[in-house]
Amino acid sequence: MKSKLALALAMIIGSASVTATPAGHIKDVVLVHGAFADGSGWQPVAKILLAKGYNVSIVQVPETSFADDVKATTRVIDMQEGPVVLVGHSYGGAIITEAGNDAKVASLVYVAALQPDTGEVPGALLQKTPAAGTGIKPTADGFLYIDPAVFAADFAADLPKAQTDFMARSQVFVAASALGQPITQAAWKTKPSFAIVATEDRSINPELERFMTKRANSKTTEVKSSHAVYISHPGEVAALIEAAAKTPAK
Repeated sequence: MKSKLALALAMIIGSASVTATPAGHIKDVVLVHGAFADGSGWQPVAKILLAKGYNVSIVQVPETSFADDVKATTRVIDMQEGPVVLVGHSYGGAIITEAGNDAKVASLVYVAALQPDTGEVPGALLQKTPAAGTGIKPTADGFLYIDPAVFAADFAADLPKAQTDFMARSQVFVAASALGQPITQAAWKTKPSFAIVATEDRSINPELERFMTKRANSKTTEVKSSHAVYISHPGEVAALIEAAAKTPAK
């Protein structure tokens, strides 16, 4: 009986050692989705990080206003036990640029994302270098959505049709006003930042992504991908998040 118990304990301890976060790494990762999407798209990245012992939290931003989205993000950040790697996709990059000023945030990761400067308006930044996609439409009450007929081409061209069809049907409409709020303080000015440029992006121009990452002096990786790089290339995204988790604060 004792030998069986010892064997069971050894198996449990051995299993735990495989998934334990390496010593000295940041353990807590907070993922923020962007416009026209919800947090479920982060599942492939979350699975990779969870298997490696990271504590992963996914923010469901309401997309009703920039202030609401920042509050939803800081609410989750403040629930973490230790320092945080804060990750944003697309419009989520604007959110983490503001929310990243929270004292718990140690580093930032921008995934095919907006990376505005202090005082900059995300919507104006998008107009600086327009994207190839033209499918964004307004509703009568001030929200934006992507025309389902071009959703796959403009947002997720490298995902299966059945998946993009569902994403188009389930997309979250974003308040147009959310893109019109200036950043009060860009967190990347004082904290380490990392970025992925999606070279086939039709929602944010890849040249704009390169401009923003260079301006912020972010450690940047380029991936041949659509805007939905966090879904189609989760391994590369998770690897960059891990690099951020190993980087000491400025």
